[in-house]
Amino acid sequence: MPYKEKEIEKKYYTIGEVADMMDVATSLIRFWETEFDIIKPKKNRKGNRQFTKEDLENVKLIYHLVKEKGYTLQGARDFLKTNAKKAKDTLEMIDGLKNVRSFLVKLRGELEQKD
Repeated sequence: MPYKEKEIEKKYYTIGEVADMMDVATSLIRFWETEFDIIKPKKNRKGNRQFTKEDLENVKLIYHLVKEKGYTLQGARDFLKTNAKKAKDTLEMIDGLKNVRSFLVKLRGELEQKD
């Protein structure tokens, strides 16, 4: 059985890393932090934000509601108050389907190379 190295998981992400993942400006992440109570990154002694995986998921959820679904900020806040669990489940399902799709596209590319 071949040795498979375990992938390293980060505990904290900088605001720049989070902004790059979402393809938005860091100022937008800071703005959302003030507008939404669910984004609460820790700050180190220097005041740099340290986002956890939970914070990252919440930023993804807000991005999905505001940028992809077209909610206003107030609409997204109201939706999160009433349907937070449903929204998180839907986002997890979408991420899972995107992963399956990327796997299938990769597999198709490999099969086409063999022919």
